[in-house]
Amino acid sequence: MGDVARTFRALVDAADRKFALVRDIPPHACGRAEQGHSFRKVFKAYTRLWRFQQENRAELVESGLKRWEIGEIASRIGQLYYDQYLRTSEARFLLEAYVFYEAILNRRYFDGGGGGSLGLRFKELRFFARFIVVSLVLNQSEKVRVLVERFKALVEDSKNAFPETNFKEWKQLVQEILRFLKADTTFKNARPLRYSKLLDSHPSSNPYIARYHSKKSLKLQDALLTSYHRNEVKFAELTLDTFRMLRCLEWEPSGSFYQMNATEPKENGTVSDLSGHLD
Repeated sequence: MGDVARTFRALVDAADRKFALVRDIPPHACGRAEQGHSFRKVFKAYTRLWRFQQENRAELVESGLKRWEIGEIASRIGQLYYDQYLRTSEARFLLEAYVFYEAILNRRYFDGGGGGSLGLRFKELRFFARFIVVSLVLNQSEKVRVLVERFKALVEDSKNAFPETNFKEWKQLVQEILRFLKADTTFKNARPLRYSKLLDSHPSSNPYIARYHSKKSLKLQDALLTSYHRNEVKFAELTLDTFRMLRCLEWEPSGSFYQMNATEPKENGTVSDLSGHLD
């Protein structure tokens, strides 16, 4: 193993260790300052790892780097961005997660890799489940439809490809998303739950609203969304009640008042925009 490959594996191990420390921290956990520090360290580790594999891609592939390994790194970064969105409600993190997940799908990083490995199949299933959640929150209904069909097909293929493995939980997730979408259908032709510049203001007032929003004179700092009742409609950790409340509390990410300011990755560990460095 050459120096480049050894350095890459060391960076992967370091990033994995830091990722494991923050993966299961709930968004509402106490100790926000400590959480922020931990997440900055994880982003710093993945910034270095992502840049290194890009700059040394040819040599790494020659030494045995597989496409699914690149996909796993991108999937971890997407998951980190989504977790950061849950903690901050900043739509730019949600959009960054979407960009990484879409790149994984379009570039087929998980397709045909791993030599029929069960572990890789679980990684691919988790990727689809997470991408569906992000697409739901972003109101990407057509993308959700495509992803759900792909997810269903992948679960069916998994049952045939690995007959000794029980995919009951994944079959349940398929049923959950189908039930979720069916329950949410009644809102498809209604006005958006989020603020809509088309429905909530006269065009002449847009400059004043934009100016008001930029000053952030009134800001919701925290909101803990929760719901529970028996047999409630949900997909993974996202319940339909929470999903609707979430959309009521946020500005429409696709609206004209939201602008994402792309930033370069920084070595000091600040949360950064890595999507501009996808290839």
